[in-house]
Amino acid sequence: MSTTVSQAPVSGGISLNNMAELDAIMVLEIDEDELQVPEDTFIVPEPVIIRGAGNMTVFGLSNKFDTEFPSQLSAKVAPEEFKASLYRVNSILRKTLPVSVKWLFCGCLCCCCTLGCSLWPVVCLSKRTRHCLEKLLDWENSQLYNKLGLRWRLAKQRCDTSSMLEYVLLIEFIPKLIIHKPD
Repeated sequence: MSTTVSQAPVSGGISLNNMAELDAIMVLEIDEDELQVPEDTFIVPEPVIIRGAGNMTVFGLSNKFDTEFPSQLSAKVAPEEFKASLYRVNSILRKTLPVSVKWLFCGCLCCCCTLGCSLWPVVCLSKRTRHCLEKLLDWENSQLYNKLGLRWRLAKQRCDTSSMLEYVLLIEFIPKLIIHKPD
């Protein structure tokens, strides 16, 4: 006993076979070369490096950063906003580093008697200063620079003249997402 399904048209002139074809998932074969996005669409410029310009450095952190406006940022951010951000960074350094220098001097005088333990306050103050700067840069990024496609951060880098490390401000360009291309 076999049952046959009639191929009678359903409303609108579509048969059951045609409806099954409409419900089927079509698998398209796409060449992998078509999926690859050209590499030139993701080119991100090199980060802008702002080096310390002060006359005093404690544990790689200078007492001020250069406020000269870099030419790489000319179309990205206003010079006034850049200088205001650097003024805030330099004001934190101006408040904290003189205290660190005094503790460093006292720690060096007492270093032999305390077996080096007198330098711990300077290490802690330096770490606290870096933490304050990172919090300030995070705030600056969230308020302004992330919206402009930039990100400021404090980073260690080798000095140009020696093998010592110093802290510099890096202004990185955040690559823009291409939203009009398929995934």
